Amino acid sequence: MEKNQLNSLKNNPHSKMSVAGFLIALGIVYGDIGTSPLYVMHSLMVGNGGLDKMSTNFILGSVSLIFWTLTIVTTVKYVLIALRADNRGEGGIFALYTLVRKRAKWLIIPAMIGGATFLADGMMTPAVTVTAAIEGLKGIKFNGNVLISNQTHVIIITMVILSTLFFIQRFGTQLIGRAFGPIMLVWFSFLGLMGIYNITFDWTIIRALNPYYAIALLQSPVNIRGIFILGSIFLATTGAEALYSDMGHVGRPNIYTSWPFVKICLLLSYLGQAVWILRLKDDPKLLAMGSTMNPFYQSMPDNLRLFGILLSAMAAIIASQALISGSYTLVSEATKLRILPRLKTYYPTNFKGQLYIPTVNSIIWVVCLFIVMFFKTSENMSNAYGLEITITMLMTTILLHQWLLMKRANRFFSTIVISFFFIIEIIFFITNSSKFIHGAYITMGIAAILISVMFIWRYGDRLMDDNTFRSHFASLLAFKHQLNDLRKDPSYPLYTTNLVYLTKVHDGYRIKKNILYSILDKRPKRAEVYWFVTVNVTDEPYTAAYSVETFDTDYMVSVQLYLGFRVDQKVNVYLRQVVNDMMANGEIKPQPQKYTTIPDRQVGDFSFVLIKEALSPDTKISGLKKAIIRARLALQKFISPASWFGLSYSDVIEERVPLVLGKISMNRLRLVRKDRSALQDIPIDQPIDDDDDE
Repeated sequence: MEKNQLNSLKNNPHSKMSVAGFLIALGIVYGDIGTSPLYVMHSLMVGNGGLDKMSTNFILGSVSLIFWTLTIVTTVKYVLIALRADNRGEGGIFALYTLVRKRAKWLIIPAMIGGATFLADGMMTPAVTVTAAIEGLKGIKFNGNVLISNQTHVIIITMVILSTLFFIQRFGTQLIGRAFGPIMLVWFSFLGLMGIYNITFDWTIIRALNPYYAIALLQSPVNIRGIFILGSIFLATTGAEALYSDMGHVGRPNIYTSWPFVKICLLLSYLGQAVWILRLKDDPKLLAMGSTMNPFYQSMPDNLRLFGILLSAMAAIIASQALISGSYTLVSEATKLRILPRLKTYYPTNFKGQLYIPTVNSIIWVVCLFIVMFFKTSENMSNAYGLEITITMLMTTILLHQWLLMKRANRFFSTIVISFFFIIEIIFFITNSSKFIHGAYITMGIAAILISVMFIWRYGDRLMDDNTFRSHFASLLAFKHQLNDLRKDPSYPLYTTNLVYLTKVHDGYRIKKNILYSILDKRPKRAEVYWFVTVNVTDEPYTAAYSVETFDTDYMVSVQLYLGFRVDQKVNVYLRQVVNDMMANGEIKPQPQKYTTIPDRQVGDFSFVLIKEALSPDTKISGLKKAIIRARLALQKFISPASWFGLSYSDVIEERVPLVLGKISMNRLRLVRKDRSALQDIPIDQPIDDDDDE
């Protein structure tokens, strides 16, 4: 029967528009897209042959492409459409998947691909943003001394900053997180003001907003890369997916109010850099700098350049922090949706959404350092950056189409709109595909590994459920009397007061027989109450509820926990509340403890039994399916169910049982006489017939 709702650990009201929310949005949501001006114009310039190849038509067309990409992809698709597809205020590809997953089973495929590529892209972002920021300090004098004189110094400092950033994750970032919003407000204001400063030299640059220049550039001979210039243009909107994923931290209204400000500042920065390039494209000193010349830094007045560089370094660190935190959240959601293995998770502070996953932190840290050492410059990184996120955007578009259909939007209109975005993103994917040979194969390889792990974990789980014989299940009702007799049998010592099994209770109160085997056969476990707990992850992110079934007893309880995919699964804490609620309702007897440090303690001790399965040699299934299941069981060795379910400090017993799948072929032995003559008559090189009843 249904019981009182558990107190949610996380309160996620739909955030209202506020100044504080505006600042938080600046600090959390726009880190990635907000640091794009550091390298977008530089990538366009280098990709087209350098500063001396810049022409009015090329610059006008480039800025026009940037503006319309930001408008179509970021503003229309994500801000106006995707933000409406929220799951109780939460966004991101997994939140979107939970909204539409009941429409078709195959929707798990775009969700897994999109999640994996988003994680892989996030491993590149800290490396490219921090490297680009530190490169701005190269050659700058501090008290008359040049501290960073070459790219080796840039690499070393970048690696130190990234290592420090990943190291402090374990302590939480609540304190520095409070400063993110004000710093990013200064950052975007600085972008806008520097843009206006440069635009004042040539206000006619505003004509670049005309889409004519964008279309003309794609066909113009001044664009030596042709349509593949879109690979560099796409860098301006790579943070759009992160904007959607971080919606739950700040609320949709605050993104609506902050995005216009952010977009205007970004556009002013691009327009200002464009004017500066056209003014000084023939300057001998700048031409002598070659590809190391970055329009973003050079377009600043000399007396503000050092401030701008230091500010950009802080913005890059904030952008990196946002991507790291976003990766933790994404992995946490995937594990609770049973798409990834369960990983040990910590909650270092009380800051909303703050969590720390050591395994994820270590992997991203190592990959980031490798990327910095491998590519060496932000120019090389930007040449390999963006391919994965185009795939994520395509997968989000597929899921958005299903969401629109679920909302009963006009089918024809929805298909036209989604097809428009899909075609644009396919073009971006094709133009970014050339980055594969320039280094994107590294992050694509990481994405492929993540997809493989997701597939093995998800499909292996289904194989283990689908192929298990129905005879391997038994109804709890059939063993009701045996459990009652066991708990009253004084010939067996009391094993524990409350014996808890974390297992899925199916329709008809069926559970796997190995649970009952553990209680009755392996070693009879006498307890006062037997608990069978099922953890159900709900589509709503912050659900915390439960239901119980006692089978008209006070010693058998089936508990169904309903926890949102963003709720920490502290089963021991929840179960103690369930026990107290049931005692208050008279459904189970009090369990007074004679020896205790807690006055008037009425709840006894708990022992949790976790069943670990090992593939039996008797399994008879196809080689491919067996390989998938073996891979899944191998992954289970690297996880700790006790930590995942919040049982690290509880009494946990792990038992191994054989997993037998498919049709089992049983050979029977024949009893033979022990005299020598009889033994000589037995053809031992032939199998005994299974049908022989002798």
